[in-house]
Amino acid sequence: MRIKTILAAAVAATLLAGATAPAALSQTAAPAAEWRTISPENLLIIDTAKGRILVELDPRVAPRSVERIRTLADRGFYDGLKFHRVLEGFMAQTGDPQGTGEGGSDLPDVPGEFTFRRGRADNFVSTGPSPEGVTQMGLIGSIPVETQPDAQMMVTADFKVSAMGLFCSGVVGMARAQGPDSANSQFYLMTATNDSLNGVYTPFGRVVSGLDAVKALKAGDRNNNGQVTNPDVMTRVRTAAALPPGERPSVRVMLASSPAFQAQIEAARTRLGTRFSVCEVQPPAEVTGG
Repeated sequence: MRIKTILAAAVAATLLAGATAPAALSQTAAPAAEWRTISPENLLIIDTAKGRILVELDPRVAPRSVERIRTLADRGFYDGLKFHRVLEGFMAQTGDPQGTGEGGSDLPDVPGEFTFRRGRADNFVSTGPSPEGVTQMGLIGSIPVETQPDAQMMVTADFKVSAMGLFCSGVVGMARAQGPDSANSQFYLMTATNDSLNGVYTPFGRVVSGLDAVKALKAGDRNNNGQVTNPDVMTRVRTAAALPPGERPSVRVMLASSPAFQAQIEAARTRLGTRFSVCEVQPPAEVTGG
């Protein structure tokens, strides 16, 4: 039996830590040059009765996982599937055609993508050193990451450094069985930060709109590993590229390097002091159309 769940220990870690979502950042007027538009193939649209969830996929962080999600979504594989496991203050898991946590697709499993190689072209924006001071924390697009500093690129053969996506609130990751290379079709959307998943599970995107809909999904029983009775479902899941142009939403995200967002980071740092982390900030997004 191959039950694709997040380890129970991770659940306990979240509950004990009392992790919170990123602080709400005030939307500020910013010039058009301080925004980027998500390409249609990297915008995943999840429709539910609780609202629409928009996820930015990032193939720089997890190319194989992103390709799997795109393929299944545009096949219509996810339409009607349940949020079979939902733990309030942790995550909502879905993508199992059996609705039990034991199923997958007809495609081969996807190898774990727990770390990746980062180059200067990936436009990493630092929010400061890690608590240990050895690595840097920051953002690549919408994804929070921990990485070796740029200076290390000068001593690597590929002029890149190791980086790892972090499981902050809103991050979307591949669910799997105990084996590190057993991800297939199931995924989960984080509603709080959980450091115990970092480097152990594959993050491949982040919710840029609709996190309130994720948090509104019917939660399961903690004593039954979050399994949900009469769960909510995904009514339709597609990439924007698979929809007719007139049905596509358009999402622009503030550049992490923009002066407006840097000001928001500094405001959060001042407000939170030693409690500040990269998980406390996320570039604002604006949705039009669709």
